[in-house]
Amino acid sequence: MSRKFLSALAGAAALAAFATPAIAQTIAITGGKLAIGDGSEAIENGTVVIVNGKVTAAGANVAIPGGAQRIDASGQWVTPGIISGFSRVGLVEVEAVESTNDTEANKSPFSAAIDVSTAINPLANPIAISRTSGVTRAVVVPSAGNSIFAGQGAVIDLSTDMDDVTQPRAFQYVELGETGAAKAGGSRPAAQLMFRTLLEEAQDYARNPAAYDGRSKDNLLLRVDAKALLPVIQGKVPLLVHVERGPDILGVIALRKEFPTLKIVLVGAAEGWRVAREIAAAKIPVITAGLTDLPASFETLAATQSNVGRMVEAGVLVALGLTDGNDAVQLRWAMQQAGNMVALQKIPGATGLSWGQALRAISSAPAEVMGMGDRIGSLKPGRAGDVVIWDGDPLELMSAPTAVFIDGKQQPLENRQTKLRDRYATPTPGALPKAYDR
Repeated sequence: MSRKFLSALAGAAALAAFATPAIAQTIAITGGKLAIGDGSEAIENGTVVIVNGKVTAAGANVAIPGGAQRIDASGQWVTPGIISGFSRVGLVEVEAVESTNDTEANKSPFSAAIDVSTAINPLANPIAISRTSGVTRAVVVPSAGNSIFAGQGAVIDLSTDMDDVTQPRAFQYVELGETGAAKAGGSRPAAQLMFRTLLEEAQDYARNPAAYDGRSKDNLLLRVDAKALLPVIQGKVPLLVHVERGPDILGVIALRKEFPTLKIVLVGAAEGWRVAREIAAAKIPVITAGLTDLPASFETLAATQSNVGRMVEAGVLVALGLTDGNDAVQLRWAMQQAGNMVALQKIPGATGLSWGQALRAISSAPAEVMGMGDRIGSLKPGRAGDVVIWDGDPLELMSAPTAVFIDGKQQPLENRQTKLRDRYATPTPGALPKAYDR
């Protein structure tokens, strides 16, 4: 055969291979104590089937497709991947080093248009550490700079590949309460007025984009920021509003009467329990921290760990996240927060959650709050194949993942911390770096 013919044959083969769909990988995880993540309790001897990165079945007595790769989880727990409902993971490598921190642009003229998905670093150590702890996805939130509007947040996965953004520009984030008051000029009324004014300017832009002069001295929004708020005022993306005290929460509920299309999500809401009925009646979900029980500020004087349980009891959809700090590096606290909610049931006078409710607060609830409950967050058919196998109850501090899958792909269970641990746990003579010679 001529070299030209062989080259053409190879090229045709390559095109055919490219055009042929990849064979779907089928995985069946069997024998474990299975939790769907929808609020129900765990199922003994459950099975979850993943085909081509998606869950196709989960529960008891599930039929296993022929040729499936079987993983025996007997004696272990199987859950959906944990979702951090509030974080800044991937935006920060070292919190004390400004050049590695992309959470806040306090010297930028832009506000609502800032898109944090462009700065996510999939190789950041906190991502690997969180993944090893069983966290498979995270809601990533910007910090406010010179305006009450901080910008557009994202939902990401924590896999090892570089394509980590599940949903860019997934929501807008705004500061009211104490922080919003400070950024608006010093008072809550000023923050409320700024909020109204900025949304009204976005409405002006929506009515006539060509006529909108974002550089006028009478405008507070640049054109690009006004454009970024269009999905918010149209109700296409959630608006995450950070408030803590009860009266401020009621003020946000009242604001929605002026802007009825807003898909508001309360963030923080340390005193949410005091106005839980009003939040539930307004059908506004909440992202909050499960460990906040002390008044770190005047707006959180009524903080209590029973906050989550009382809001859920009133009918509020609550997701857990690191709204009270350590949001860039401690995503693994999600399991501790949820576990504490279960433990509260045994404390007289306290209000906690059932085990199933607690797991939901760190799996399907964050997904539902983001409007992505049909894509991620549980082991219902059609959801992403984010699955974690645990050596014990995942809401107990001593438990750890033995396997983590994201989109049906098994992830490595190592990070910089585990490598350092393994290197120095049992040092051998001559194996240490020169600096350790004595």
